[in-house]
Amino acid sequence: MNQLLAMRAFVRVVESGSFRGAANQLLVPRSTVSKLVTDLEKHLGIRLMHRTTRHISVTPEGEEYYRYAVRLVAEVDEADSAVRGKKLTPRGHLRIESTTTFAQNILIPHLPDFHEKYPHISIALGTSNRTANIIGEGVDCAIRAGEIGDLSLVARHLFDAEFVTCASPSYLARMGTPATPQQLDGEHSKVGFFSHADGKVKPMIFLKSDHKHLVSDLQFSTNEDNGQIAMILAGLGVGQNLRPFILPYLRSGQLVEILSEWSHPPLPFHVVYPPGRHQSARLKVFVEWLLERFRKTD
Repeated sequence: MNQLLAMRAFVRVVESGSFRGAANQLLVPRSTVSKLVTDLEKHLGIRLMHRTTRHISVTPEGEEYYRYAVRLVAEVDEADSAVRGKKLTPRGHLRIESTTTFAQNILIPHLPDFHEKYPHISIALGTSNRTANIIGEGVDCAIRAGEIGDLSLVARHLFDAEFVTCASPSYLARMGTPATPQQLDGEHSKVGFFSHADGKVKPMIFLKSDHKHLVSDLQFSTNEDNGQIAMILAGLGVGQNLRPFILPYLRSGQLVEILSEWSHPPLPFHVVYPPGRHQSARLKVFVEWLLERFRKTD
């Protein structure tokens, strides 16, 4: 058994979710991928995944083995590129984590540009609102919002996103347009966020010169940006969200910006990664591409 090839096949099956998908990526028959994974399981003496005619699922042992295998395969690809003198054409695989809203609204629309520049780099993009364990889960880098608490990670600042207070035209036609944040108290329905960790509602913040006003009596709240935006679009009330996320709705007229003379502290975005992976050519070009792309992006 070619163990490296079997590991590569297993990694591709996990990431594509199917033997056929892995076979297409490796340019081999599906039966070859299936045999490689079976041989790897026999070699290890454990079951890496459960198979049915329609579905495969990774076992807990398979998840643990994947975290080691994906790093090893990536390092081998990196070593091959270095020896062959191909550092100028990075290749290999990147595992990236991002929040769902950032991925859908900002990152994914720009990925065709990255793929055109670096066609030999494949990407597995994990999207969720949890904070991934970068080292433990074999993640190459993650895009995170807010202050970075883990000082063991390298953090590169991408941009600061400003908040916009907005509502749907139907809501404003029904309830009127507030002239001050104070008018939101009791007179208007508000849509905001609650913390997934403790369930506490996060207040809306309004700043102007030395004045600060908080609005906490929210009638509707969610723990995820897309849900909150959908509530505002549905006319449930006034809300605050990041301009990059709601810009398409402002441009289309589905949402209307209000109280623009009042601000909310901006939210910083960073790309973070473990220090030991800084020399990875594929990670380096991806990080530099992110920095360049967001310097050019409104």
